[in-house]
Amino acid sequence: MVIVRCFPSVAAAKGCELHQMDVRNSFLHGYLDEEVFMKMPPSFRSSDPHKVCRLRKSLYGLRQAPRQWFSKLSSKLLEYGFVQSYANYSLFTYYKDGKYMAFLVYVDDLVLTGNDSRTCSQVKDYLTQCFHIKDLRVLKYFLGLDVARSPKGIFLCQRKYALEIVDECGMLGCKPVAFPMETNHKLALATGKALSDPT
Repeated sequence: MVIVRCFPSVAAAKGCELHQMDVRNSFLHGYLDEEVFMKMPPSFRSSDPHKVCRLRKSLYGLRQAPRQWFSKLSSKLLEYGFVQSYANYSLFTYYKDGKYMAFLVYVDDLVLTGNDSRTCSQVKDYLTQCFHIKDLRVLKYFLGLDVARSPKGIFLCQRKYALEIVDECGMLGCKPVAFPMETNHKLALATGKALSDPT
């Protein structure tokens, strides 16, 4: 999360735009290095019941799928001229003729920033040719962070994410109450008789 918070702050400091993209069926783009076999799908009929399929490309559910997808994406970014960061492998940067771009990858969510909107559009077009990419335009929501831009800078908020967690726990309708214990209270060891039924 450190790099996710630093990324918009660098974009704000440089006065760059933030773009978001989503890759459709990302795990299906990776090619497998090792031999992987699977049983025939139930809808596929074969004369020999012992036949299996050899996978050339990854599928969802394979352990190799995320690694193969990231390998394919990073190779395409490196071909374009991006440099992968050694501090954080999901960060790619590009410097050429005074043009700066940075790319942040989280599985199939991609965030792009740059000081030249034309160069950013060219990268988007390049990636669209390589993969099925949906351009979500200006960055608004990424990894639980609401992102809002104003003339003063970029504002990050996790309200939506916090509400989702509270809703998952079934506590959205609960009312907050002050905790009845004083702060920094030190609990003593119990000295009484053990309970017969601890539950």
